Amino acid sequence: MGAVHDFAVQDRQVLGDLATWIADRRTSPAAPRPARSARLPDVTSTGIGIKATWAVLRDLVLPTAFPTDHPRYLAFVGGSPTPAAIIADAALSAAAVYGGSELEAGDVVVVERAAMRWMCDLVGYPEQAHGAFVSGGSLANLSALVTARHGLAAPGGGVPDVIVASAAAHSSIRSAAAIMGCRVVSAGSPDRPLGAYELTAVLDSLDPRDVVAVVANAGATNTGAVDHLEEIAECCEVRGTWLHVDAAYGGAAMLAPSRRDGFKGIELADSITIDPHKWLFTPFDCAAVLYLDPTVARAAHQQRAEYLDAVSHADDDNPADYAAHLSRRARGVPVWASLVANGTDAYVDAVESCLTTAGYAAKQIADKPHLELATEPHLSVVLFRRRGWSPDDYARWSSRAHTRGIALITPTTFAGETALRLCFVNPLTTRADVDTILDSLEQDAPGRWQAS
Repeated sequence: MGAVHDFAVQDRQVLGDLATWIADRRTSPAAPRPARSARLPDVTSTGIGIKATWAVLRDLVLPTAFPTDHPRYLAFVGGSPTPAAIIADAALSAAAVYGGSELEAGDVVVVERAAMRWMCDLVGYPEQAHGAFVSGGSLANLSALVTARHGLAAPGGGVPDVIVASAAAHSSIRSAAAIMGCRVVSAGSPDRPLGAYELTAVLDSLDPRDVVAVVANAGATNTGAVDHLEEIAECCEVRGTWLHVDAAYGGAAMLAPSRRDGFKGIELADSITIDPHKWLFTPFDCAAVLYLDPTVARAAHQQRAEYLDAVSHADDDNPADYAAHLSRRARGVPVWASLVANGTDAYVDAVESCLTTAGYAAKQIADKPHLELATEPHLSVVLFRRRGWSPDDYARWSSRAHTRGIALITPTTFAGETALRLCFVNPLTTRADVDTILDSLEQDAPGRWQAS
């Protein structure tokens, strides 16, 4: 009966091969092969064994992905986990830890708290602040907005149902609103940082009792722009309105002394989202939701049942109680392990490196007659255009770059026009990588497409 769980000789052999493969792909990464044409084995009653399965996974399945740690994965906000984080993540899977309560997870929860404390310190939160690691920014934003609405009452005895968000808010805000039965009212422009003037105009048009929260950006996904957080926080404070700051991508830039001042006021937010699986070098999936007053979050999210009585005492501090989850992976462990192993100075250097590469890319684009910046770069996002190209030209170039394993870069829209977007969150991305991409845009000729 237990044969499927026995760790056989073949399993140990594959485990050794896996360790070698992990190290090799990080030191000598192969170009992605996104084409998918291989015949994969079927699920059968007898199986094909772990050795053959691992060979299929290694040689046929995984190579078709464009990995987020590739130095020319620049289309979305990827991530390049450190070796320490990868090792800790692998160990976490093997250890079979349930990360919802300290009763079961022991000091696993303690080290998660240490990682959370570091993140709270990063944003300037006081000692009582706390939060939880969740699966991604979408769940973090949902959890924060559910917390914001907890205990509120709208006119007529209902609950507030309006979320006021920057026009550049991440798509997950509308998704969260739909789940909550709320509607989103946009403020400002998707192409510019939100300020108090635009926000005030929207809030003054609403009954404040209908408003769940205001959502501002600290690193808009499309542009990298940081809203005017200090004046937005003051606007929310005078109205008694919850302020949530989505810093899923941009929050890591607070580590860079050169950018820290641009986040002034984030410490006044009631809740903040930051994704370590983006610019804090942790494996997918790992996001964090931080609360200025975690007691409100615990009241909103703690689940009650007879079978939870053993972990529901008033003095328990369980990660399951601070977000919309019960079953959870202890995602903060790889964050903690990498911080302890590498030290925070290495993180500062890595973030600054990404900002420097983004600056180099922007300068090269500005200097090339066939290219133009769509806007001044914000943080590590560079938006630019190829002069004379139509939307179809951008799509064709992006598809070719992807299928040939050169780069993953997709078109977006800025100020109503198609543009290309580079997002630098991998310190392994070099100036040579930037040059390879920009050179490929010089002319749309098949002979210039050589995977490297």
